[in-house]
Amino acid sequence: FIQTSSKMADSDETAQDAGPTPPQMLTLPDGTSLPALADGEYDVIILGTGLKECIISGILSVDGKKVLHMDRNDYYGGESASVNLNQLFEKFKAGTPPSALGSSRDYNIDLQPKFLMANGKLVKMLVLTGVNKYLEFKQVDGSYVLKDGKINKVPATDTEALSTPLVV
Repeated sequence: FIQTSSKMADSDETAQDAGPTPPQMLTLPDGTSLPALADGEYDVIILGTGLKECIISGILSVDGKKVLHMDRNDYYGGESASVNLNQLFEKFKAGTPPSALGSSRDYNIDLQPKFLMANGKLVKMLVLTGVNKYLEFKQVDGSYVLKDGKINKVPATDTEALSTPLVV
């Protein structure tokens, strides 16, 4: 994943002012040639697409900085990402998901549980910076744990608490 953003160019800027043309190919120390990932010089390079990195990238870009924002993963969010089933199996080098699990797109698995208190400082900061436009807030439907090789729902009601195999 690569995201670039830059300050607005002046309308009277000419091609002569643009400076040298960036390389089209890069050669790695082992001799491998790859297409260039960036299109020139940047004020800031941000590695990772976790929440903090995305907020910093957005703030710097709005402030007029030319930002190159990169991540080694093919998904946003770093270790706080929500991934589909294929991405989960790939991340943990577990091969291919069994077809009995259905479509990979039917799954949205958090690599780390994320809870934001509705009136907390983080929510206020997300609204203030406008990042909330790119997030989806959702009520928690349930929590699950792995015990003895089986996935179990964490009880949330009296009835569930009395019938759960988690309490023995």
